[in-house]
Parts: sequence; C-alpha cells; structure tokens
Amino acid sequence: MKNRCPWCESSDLYKAYHDTEWGVPLHNDNKLFEFLILEGFQAGLSWSTILNKRDAFRKAFDGFNATKMAKYDDHKVEELLQNEKIIRNKLKIKAAIHNAKLFLKIKEDYGSFDQYIWQFTNYKVIKNSWIKESDIPAISPESDAMSRALKKDGFKFVGSTICYAYLQAIGAVNDHITSCYRYHEVEDK
Repeated sequence: MKNRCPWCESSDLYKAYHDTEWGVPLHNDNKLFEFLILEGFQAGLSWSTILNKRDAFRKAFDGFNATKMAKYDDHKVEELLQNEKIIRNKLKIKAAIHNAKLFLKIKEDYGSFDQYIWQFTNYKVIKNSWIKESDIPAISPESDAMSRALKKDGFKFVGSTICYAYLQAIGAVNDHITSCYRYHEVEDK
C-alpha cells in the first residue's frame, strides 16, 4: 500500500488526482487557465465537488478555451445557469468569463500565462517539508503576491487562499507531506 497525503484517501477519484496531477509542475497555458477557473469555482466548496464535476465543466466551458469563453454572452450565461451538472453560481460563471478575457490579455502581454504565473515562485518549485497535513498553511507570501497582482490586473475569485491552492495544484509548490510517496516523485520537467 502506498503512503499518500491523508486528504486524498476518501475516494478513488481523489487518489487518482493526487497520484497523477496534484503538485506536478504544469506549464501548459490551457491547463493553467483551467485550474485557475476551477479553483475559483471551488471557493467555499470542497475540491472533491469540483473533481466530480470537472468533466461537466470542461464540456460546459468549451474545454476551457479562453478565446471562446471570452465571447460568451448573456444567453450563454443563462445556459450555464441551467446546467445542473456544474456549479450554478452566477457570480462565479461571470467571473470565469471575465477572467478568460484577462487571461488572453496576460498571454499577449507576457508571451504566455505560464511566464506570468510562475513569476510568483521565481520560476521554480517551492519544495516544502511538511511532516503532517496540519502543518500546511492556507496562504503564503507567494500566494499573497499572486493574489494582489491578479486583483490589480482585474481578475476575480483570486484571494490568497485560492491562489495558494492553485500554486499547489499546478506544482509551483510541492506540499506533499514528506512521508507521501509522491513527495520525491514530483519535479519540474
């Protein structure tokens, strides 16, 4: 039996996410955008709720194609609000569309969203050494800086806690506990 971070032990879906995605350094702009949007939808909810609805979100939001999402109109917002397979929160849906427009602007200004987002960890993985899950913080100086910058650029649903969870998810921060088998496996490729 593999020793994993305790938070993922409640379901096979959680284990699969932990074992294959969480904490793996990510540099693909489209995936970085997807995680940013999903983390925003997760606010106030559990990540397992998001994982269980992720395929429905991908379908509803055109595979998180920011160019398409930036063109969503009021009719599309209404359609999304009627979709029982996703989280039907009007503020979060409108924020996702708004953030898609800003994501495209950031890509244009920086050459890629990857260049922009990884600046907050100085373009490297921060490898922490947490022994217990309870040692892991909810925010960090990096997530504070990221949140401030994203808010300054106009993004919504990007508080420091959301940003820290995002940095963990995209592998900019390795917060696998030291006894987890993934702790030494995840590295920047």
